[in-house]
Amino acid sequence: MENLLYGARLYGIQSSQIREQVLTILKRLNIPDKYIYRPMEEMSRCLQKKGAIFRALLSSPILLLLDEPTTGLDPRSKKEVQTFVGNLRQNHNTTIPLTTHDMVEADQLCDRVAIMDSRRIATMDKPERLKDLAKQSNGHETTLEDVFLELTGKQLIKDTDMPI
Repeated sequence: MENLLYGARLYGIQSSQIREQVLTILKRLNIPDKYIYRPMEEMSRCLQKKGAIFRALLSSPILLLLDEPTTGLDPRSKKEVQTFVGNLRQNHNTTIPLTTHDMVEADQLCDRVAIMDSRRIATMDKPERLKDLAKQSNGHETTLEDVFLELTGKQLIKDTDMPI
């Protein structure tokens, strides 16, 4: 609570106006009551990430930059943060550029995906259209990982190719 109220003051929002809103949103995010007044450093990494995203939302931004928001999280926490970000996209009219190495995450959360290679954009389009660029003939559905490998010219190293 203190961290979020401090953030609100930085954005020029009066704490008397925001306290009830913060409580409502924290409960909607399934933040247990016992954590609401605890210091951020005592919370799980997932709760800290949710708190940081929510703090950024206090000002109702039209643009929210997220850099690897799920890196290092356990599968449940990762899914919770992804669901939270997905809800932001749908319900708050916020543009959210997101960097990630997780192609499944990019496919699920992004309207458009830019694939980078050597600090340059190799391609950018809707995930469905990108998958059309690297159609697989081996019977499995094309993924954004397939697209990345195809467009960057990087191949997977087979165990037999690796030096011992």
